[in-house]
Amino acid sequence: MSLYSALYAGVSGLGAQSSAMATVADNITNINTVGYKGTEADFRSLVTDGRLKSSYSAGGVAAAPRAMISKQGLLQASGSQTDLGIDGGGFFVTRKGDDVDSGVAFTRAGAFRPDEQGYLRNTSGYYLQGWRLDSAGSFTSTGALTELEPVRLSGLTGTAAATTRLQVRANLQSTQEPFTGAYAAGDMATGALEPHFSRTFEIYDAQGGGHQVTMGFVKTAPNQWVAEIYGDPADVTAANGLLASGTVAFNPDGSLDLANSSPALFDTLNVAWTNQAGSSPIKLNLGSQDGLDGLTQFGSASALIASSTDGGMLNNLVSVEVSKEGIVSAIFDDGTARAVFQLPMATFANPDGLTRLPGNAYGVSQQSGNVAIGRPGELGSGTIASGTLEASNVDLAQEFTNMIRFQRAYSASSKIITTVDDMLQEVSALKR
Repeated sequence: MSLYSALYAGVSGLGAQSSAMATVADNITNINTVGYKGTEADFRSLVTDGRLKSSYSAGGVAAAPRAMISKQGLLQASGSQTDLGIDGGGFFVTRKGDDVDSGVAFTRAGAFRPDEQGYLRNTSGYYLQGWRLDSAGSFTSTGALTELEPVRLSGLTGTAAATTRLQVRANLQSTQEPFTGAYAAGDMATGALEPHFSRTFEIYDAQGGGHQVTMGFVKTAPNQWVAEIYGDPADVTAANGLLASGTVAFNPDGSLDLANSSPALFDTLNVAWTNQAGSSPIKLNLGSQDGLDGLTQFGSASALIASSTDGGMLNNLVSVEVSKEGIVSAIFDDGTARAVFQLPMATFANPDGLTRLPGNAYGVSQQSGNVAIGRPGELGSGTIASGTLEASNVDLAQEFTNMIRFQRAYSASSKIITTVDDMLQEVSALKR
C-alpha cells in the first residue's frame, strides 16, 4: 500500500535529518579544536521501484556525510615554537605510544609540547615522529614508517657533538710582499716558514674535547697564496700535524678564484685524534667562486672578519626550532644549535577518505589509498609553519544556517507521518 511507503519515507526523513543535525552538532562543538576538519551532510535518495506507473511507492532519503579533511583551516599565530601548522596538504605522522609497535595516526593538530620525558606530544597524547639526523645532518629513508622514531630532544643535555663545519671569512692583504724562497708543503706546520697571516680555531671531537687547529697563509705571487691547515702533532695523527695544504687563487677584483685553487682546502677535512676520540668529517666553507663570502684579497690588512664552528659539549636545552622544511633543531643555553630530527609529511591520494580516529587524528582506509611520506614540500605536501596552529575549518555561520534547514526538514518529515496516520485512521473508519 502506498500509504505505508509514505510512512516509511517520513521515518527515513527523520533519520536522515537527525544524522545531518549530528554533523552540525559535532562541527559547532569543535569550532575551537586545533586542526579540526568539519563534516558536511549530503543526502541521497532511496528508490523502491524506479518505474513510474499508476501506483507509486515512496523510497525515502538517507544521509551521506562527507568529510572535509582536505579543506585548509586558517593558520593562526601561537606563542610556542613547538606549535606547528601545515601550510598546504599533508599530515604529521604520530603514534599512540613511544614504541614502534604503537598504532600510527595522521593528524594536522600540531599543538605539540614536551612531556615529562621530553617527547613532543600534542593535546590528544599522540607522539610526533621523525627521522633522526646523523652528524652530517642527513638521514636514510625507504618510505617505511618503521624508520621513524619519537621526537625527543631532552636526552641531548650533557652529551657532546663533534665539529662538522668550519666557516671562515677573512681578508688577505693584497699589498703583502710575496715570499721568494722555496716552499714545501708542511713548512708552516713545522715552523720552518712563518705565515704572513694565520688564525687558530677551536675544533671538538666526539667526546666534547677541544683541539686547536690553525689555518696559515703565505703569499707567493700576485693573486696567489699557499695555505696550510695544521694542528698540534700531539693532538692529531697526521705527520707533523699537517691536515691539508694547497694554493689559494684570487681574481683581479679580489674575489676568490675557486676554480684555480686547491680542492683540498675547500672540501672536507678528516681528522684523526691521538686521544682515540671519534670525529666527523669537517666541511670547510671558505668561500664560493667569484664570491666575497669567504676568503678575499684587498689592500686592507690581513684580518679575520668572521668565523663559526659547531660541536662541543651540549649544555642545557633552552628552546626548540622547526624550519619550514621540517628540520627540528635543539638550541642550548650557550647559543649553539644542533639539527636533530627531520619531520616527515604524509600524503594520500584521497585524504577525504581517511578514517577518523579519536583525538582529531586519522587512519589509512581503502578509500584514502596508501600513505606516501617525504619531506615537507615534496609529493604535493605543504610546508611547516612554526609558531602557528591551524584553526578549525568550520564556518560557524554556515553551520547555524544548516541547523535551521535540517530542523525544518525534520519537522516536515514528522508532518508526513502524522498526515499518513490521519489517512490510515480514515481507512480504518470505513468499516464502521
